[in-house]
Amino acid sequence: MSRQRLTIGTFGEIGYLPTAAGRIVARARYRDWDGKTRLVQATGETRKAAERSLKVKLADRSLFQPTSSVLTPDSPFPDLVTYWLEDLDLEDRLSKRTRQLYERNMQTLVMPAFRNLTLREIGVARCDHFLKQLTKQSYNRAKQARVALRLALGLAVRHEVLPRNPMDHVARLHRPASTPNALTPSEVNAIRTAIAFWEAGRSPSGPKPDGQLGAIVEVMLGTSARIGEVLAIRRRDIDITSATPSIRIAGTIVSHRGEPTMRQDHPKTAKSRRTVAIPSFTAEAVRRRLVRRDDSSPDALLFNSREGTPLTTNNVRRQLRHVMDLTGIAGVTPHMFRRTVATAINEQAGVDLAAELLGHTDPKITIQHYIRRNEMVNPITAELLDRAFAKDER
Repeated sequence: MSRQRLTIGTFGEIGYLPTAAGRIVARARYRDWDGKTRLVQATGETRKAAERSLKVKLADRSLFQPTSSVLTPDSPFPDLVTYWLEDLDLEDRLSKRTRQLYERNMQTLVMPAFRNLTLREIGVARCDHFLKQLTKQSYNRAKQARVALRLALGLAVRHEVLPRNPMDHVARLHRPASTPNALTPSEVNAIRTAIAFWEAGRSPSGPKPDGQLGAIVEVMLGTSARIGEVLAIRRRDIDITSATPSIRIAGTIVSHRGEPTMRQDHPKTAKSRRTVAIPSFTAEAVRRRLVRRDDSSPDALLFNSREGTPLTTNNVRRQLRHVMDLTGIAGVTPHMFRRTVATAINEQAGVDLAAELLGHTDPKITIQHYIRRNEMVNPITAELLDRAFAKDER
């Protein structure tokens, strides 16, 4: 009867042999991950010592599967980073912007803490401590680092270099409590006034106005679109001749490192393509802008630089910061107009319509990140309490 074959990753009965020097050799047959059975042995002063040394050898042998990858458990972490980035390029599923963001986060946030470690030395405790220390500096930076580190180590697991991903067992990150901020109607009008003052050339300092910022703000207020989506609007996306004027949100502006700013043919996500009916103040701003545009082709952008190229989102932010200095309103960004619109629609028609307008598939995102909580309790409580506890006039 033939000997029963060992299961891969297991060893058979341990045998012992004395050596001429009086030491003991412990040995056993071990079936490796390639299916071949090999003799593994270790030496010690006693049978117990030799057995312990052998089991350590066997445990280390079974912990990591051999692989065709250029990586091993003893490879330095930077080698994994290079391997991971090459794999991302090979898959070619990410946008250039996301690919560059992953690389930046890995190099600036993760690499300083893991540069001198081998893959074998990166465990749950080390990853957990790293993220907690980074969270003390910034929740967002810790969140971005967690994504990059999890993806890179996940690749090492899939390619059988590591047995498990330590990032699967780190503690959850806890977002600091915050309330979405939005502009009030009076603040919106103050910003409009400041922009008109600046675009009339009355401000002695700051970037030279090109007459577009006011219209950009009106479009953001009338569509809830992100700044990149507004800058990507083309003539073909605009309908101001129908009974209900509308704008189709169908792209965004992206600026890849080392490449010119360009229009991307879908918004932040493909599912966020939408057509938005626009209010009268937005329609009027769009009409004025179309009159000023000398390019009547369907693909001509509504907003553009003096050279005819797409505007960069950073340029618009820089102009807006200058105007905010004139108003004395702090902390205003283009994204705040999006939160302002979400808050206004929620207060008048509910969160579901606000989420639909913003292009969100889940209203929870709208509630958590975009709607300012109304602190005013329904005033009917005063009337109810008057009925319940009115003073006796006797």
